[in-house]
Amino acid sequence: MLTQRKVLYGLKQALKAWYYHLKKYLHQQGFSKGLADSNLYPEIDNDKLLILVVYADDIIFGRKGEAMSQNFVLVMQQEFEMSLLGELTYFLGLQVQQNKYGIFLSQTKYLKKILKKYGMEDSKPVCTSMVTGCSLNSNDESIVVHQPTYRSMIGSLLYLIGT
Repeated sequence: MLTQRKVLYGLKQALKAWYYHLKKYLHQQGFSKGLADSNLYPEIDNDKLLILVVYADDIIFGRKGEAMSQNFVLVMQQEFEMSLLGELTYFLGLQVQQNKYGIFLSQTKYLKKILKKYGMEDSKPVCTSMVTGCSLNSNDESIVVHQPTYRSMIGSLLYLIGT
C-alpha cells in the first residue's frame, strides 16, 4: 500500500481514490455505511459495537469492548499505513473529555481563539449583545465597519453555534 499511497498523493483525486479504497476495504471487513451520515461506519458483533467516523484522511473510532478495538487496529494496519494518536482530546474545534460519567464536548479553546483573533479576549459576558438604551436614527455617525472582518466574525460565530 505504501507505493500506491505515494503515487496517490501526487494526484488531484488522491483523497477521492483513498476514500474509495477505504470504503471498499471497510465493507469487506463487515462494516456498513451509516444511514444518517455517509462517513459513519458501525460494526456490531453480538453485544459489542465499534463505530468509526472518517473525516478527510482521519479516522476516529470508539468501541464497546477492548478486544474489538485492538483487532480493528491490527486489521487496518495490515492494509493502511497509519499511526494511533491515542485518546481523542481535540477534533475540528471541539475539545473532547472522557471520564467515567461520559464524554463531554466543549468549544472553550475555539472560543478563546476567536476572541483573541478579534481583540476581544478581555470582554465581559453580557445577557444581550446589543447596547441597551441606544436610540438609532438616520444620521448615524458611527465608525464604518470593515465588511470582511465583520463577515469573518459572523462566520466564526455561526460555526461555533453550528457545532
